[in-house]
Amino acid sequence: MLYRLAEPADWHNAQQTGFFASTDLAAEGFIHSSEQHQILETARRCYAGRADLVLLEWDEEALMAAGVRVEREWVASRGQHFAHVFGPVPLAAVRRSWPFEADNVGDFQLPNELADDKK
Repeated sequence: MLYRLAEPADWHNAQQTGFFASTDLAAEGFIHSSEQHQILETARRCYAGRADLVLLEWDEEALMAAGVRVEREWVASRGQHFAHVFGPVPLAAVRRSWPFEADNVGDFQLPNELADDKK
């Protein structure tokens, strides 16, 4: 599974159109996404203090079946490979979604279902 921290407007638009797209797709040609172990660091680096995000879980096999290319590319600033999704994500590939916000001290936590997956 792949994960995306989404702006509420992008998620709302996806529910209207049937496809998730974001400003990074238009600007860079791909949608940034993460593996589960990269979610919290991405949230801390890019979304500190945000209380309005949505965490989306995408099925990579469903993306491939829909003809959406996924490539893992090296991101030197993070010292890791990240999954880049080259096209809009059909809603059929979205398996789960959760509200995602920092707590009262500014820390993010994985949803209980994902935290349980790590056990």
